[in-house]
Amino acid sequence: MTDRRRVNGPASGTSPPVFTSPPRSQHTTSTELFHTRTPNDPRRTFLKTGLTPSASGSAYFELEPSPAPFEGGLISLTTINSGLKLSCTVHGPRPLPRSALFSPHLLLSTHIKFAPFAARQRRGYLRDASEKDLSVHLETALRGVIIGERWPKSGLEIIVTVLEGEEDCPWNGEREGSSRIGGWGMMSVLSGCITVASAAIADAGVDCVGLVTGGMAAIVTHLPSKAFEGPQKHLVKEAESAAGPKVVIDPCPSEHQEISAACVVAYLQSRDEITELWAKGDAMGSAINQSSGQIGLDVLMDHAVEAATAARLVLIEAISESSEIKLLNHK
Repeated sequence: MTDRRRVNGPASGTSPPVFTSPPRSQHTTSTELFHTRTPNDPRRTFLKTGLTPSASGSAYFELEPSPAPFEGGLISLTTINSGLKLSCTVHGPRPLPRSALFSPHLLLSTHIKFAPFAARQRRGYLRDASEKDLSVHLETALRGVIIGERWPKSGLEIIVTVLEGEEDCPWNGEREGSSRIGGWGMMSVLSGCITVASAAIADAGVDCVGLVTGGMAAIVTHLPSKAFEGPQKHLVKEAESAAGPKVVIDPCPSEHQEISAACVVAYLQSRDEITELWAKGDAMGSAINQSSGQIGLDVLMDHAVEAATAARLVLIEAISESSEIKLLNHK
């Protein structure tokens, strides 16, 4: 007679799950220099709108993390470089409370919040100073795009949740000899927030002068690897030959040895305008000499605009796909 009050185990034996181990620290140098894209090639992007039915508009944005090489010519199932996953919801435009003062324009409110599990170090439930700073940058980028005169005494709330944020260093530990102060991952997060917010606003049907997208470019330094000897040595040969400072669009901060300067723009291609600019670092002090001369902030901005233009192609395709689905549902 079986005991119904007790959860009995399976009749046959079971094997415990075996998880993949992360890359060892001795492969850190080789993995850092493992790049599958050129400096002018952005990362693959996934963007989809209309995922939250209760909101006026919503969008999901994801950047694929770079794969990591493993010993013996195999690719590890785990990645040491963090990716970027964002979820955005738009609520409104809706009337303001009666107690609010009259406003002839639309009141825009932006909120960026990191999920507690978005980074290696667990974040708090209340917004900190960095999240509030990102919200101000996002509001500035979107304020010049939305036609606020069409909704007097109305409010529009944009909420962006960072499900996975960009890390400044790989997940298998700090780099040896890295002198950067950090904070570059926040700039990559802002670039994605601008794009996903623009997609959610378009999904909500809010009138805008155009589609704004975020783009990022950075001056990075690659140091040649001398400790890596193995069957995948040919994969890092190109990185070793390209050692030194260079400009990279859509950089992943955890893939590079050192970042000298970075720039994030919110680009409105229909009017050829930049609605938001955030630059950090010393672009002139990097002393990069190419055929065109020394690279400064202007060249760095041009590369960031190029990244934003590439993101706009993904944004247009996602909006077109969502519009076709809505037309089919109405029929």
